[in-house]
Amino acid sequence: MADIIIYHTPIWWFQVPSDFKKYIDIVFTLGHNNGLYKSDGRSRSNPDINYGTGGLMQGKKYMVTTSRNAPATAFILPGEFFDQRSVDQGVLFGFHKMNQFNNLTNIPGFHFHDLEKNATSERLQTYEKQYIKHLQDNFKDLLI
Repeated sequence: MADIIIYHTPIWWFQVPSDFKKYIDIVFTLGHNNGLYKSDGRSRSNPDINYGTGGLMQGKKYMVTTSRNAPATAFILPGEFFDQRSVDQGVLFGFHKMNQFNNLTNIPGFHFHDLEKNATSERLQTYEKQYIKHLQDNFKDLLI
């Protein structure tokens, strides 16, 4: 099993695409007692606490990168569409909780914005440089 999972997904209609979600549903369901999670973490003697602590992937990490049409400003400016919630605290909140449920540790992700209406070659080159730096910063221990 991998030590690090890197997800890259477009965001369609404010979620991961349905085929990706279907894949996750299948893999994570088959992962019950097969290396991903043992239970939801609660006990029958006290079912009110410890939900989400039954993951079996201790020491494993994940990172998620996304691409979308929405501009970065839609997430950070007052009065804009995403109410000043970051991609990770908004659209991807459930995705991060799903990984936490399996006891995966989050490596900061990277999000590509405004890739339909504003995908100039200059912006793409800037994104490429920023993404390479992001990978170097977050995986420096793995680089040769």
